Amino acid sequence: MAGPTRDNEAGMGPLMLKPFAWARLNLFGSMADAALTLVAAYVMFGLIAAAFQWAILDATWSGESRTDCVSDGACWVFIKVRLNQFLYGFYSTHEYWRVNLAALLVTITGGWLLWPGSPHRAIAAIFAITGLPLMAYWLLHGGVFGLSVVESAKWGGVFLTVVVALSGIVLAIVFGVLLALGRRSELPAVRWLSTSYIELIRAVPLITILFMASVMLPLFLPEGISLAKVLRAMIGMALFWAAYMAEAIRGGLQAVPRGQYEAAKSIGLSYWKSMGFVILPQALKAALPGIMNTIISLVKDTTLLLLIGIFELLGIVQAAAADPQWLGNYVEGYVFVAAIFFLFCFSMSLYSRRLERRLGSHHQV
Repeated sequence: MAGPTRDNEAGMGPLMLKPFAWARLNLFGSMADAALTLVAAYVMFGLIAAAFQWAILDATWSGESRTDCVSDGACWVFIKVRLNQFLYGFYSTHEYWRVNLAALLVTITGGWLLWPGSPHRAIAAIFAITGLPLMAYWLLHGGVFGLSVVESAKWGGVFLTVVVALSGIVLAIVFGVLLALGRRSELPAVRWLSTSYIELIRAVPLITILFMASVMLPLFLPEGISLAKVLRAMIGMALFWAAYMAEAIRGGLQAVPRGQYEAAKSIGLSYWKSMGFVILPQALKAALPGIMNTIISLVKDTTLLLLIGIFELLGIVQAAAADPQWLGNYVEGYVFVAAIFFLFCFSMSLYSRRLERRLGSHHQV
């Protein structure tokens, strides 16, 4: 019998072939493939070697100022000296414990909710919706129970990025579900309003929404009522990404078989009970890739807050690099920002794939 063809072998994937056989088949299958492989390997090796030389071998790791960086490599002293500012913004040093405690509470609650097999997850969900936001606000802002007030203008860095991202994700999912249900509603007024909102928001860039929230929204508030710029930015982010979240969830709702709707109705469930217990769990599972893609985009777009004068991670790094004492250290700052965002987004992507596999395995025959 003839051996497997190239197409058949290629379909087997690298895990089913020995490394050398896979390389010969996919990288050196012809003279043209071999030439392209060698050229690509040469370019990649040159880039990696140059980056390693700059970031590791020639880098300056210790010191207290720009004058300590005398080599041609990276000046990681800049990151070391400014690290607390990059993490906590303009918080006072003796108040760092408040941010750390809030981060610990969020981490524990998030792990309790997201870790498979965690006991009493309903309690964690109730606490996450009710108690956690109040405790986090009390810790971060203060003003009651003996904590001094830290105005939101002093918030910044990684801490502010996480706060805006988490609040935006939660609110966008909640509003997105309502908008998706509204777009599929049998009530013409609800359907028209939901569709109009989604199409209008998706037709404008996020920076427009942020400028509106920062500049125009205060003009429409009653006299004597004001919202902090950070809060207005959170609202703008949530309202913008809710429209994209709604479309991802609507795709999940369309993937649910019609028989599920009829089955829920046949056993006497009301509209909201059938949606909460039968339809939405299946829809959210089907829409999980789209939801996670929207969440990752939301996290990355927090960098746009810089344009309205909010010093999130990228903004505070750029401000520090513009300091005459550290002038010229933009590259190190951008590498640091890229590493933090890669850590956030790649972690969410890994968790999403793991969750998809776990949920998918429940329906394997």
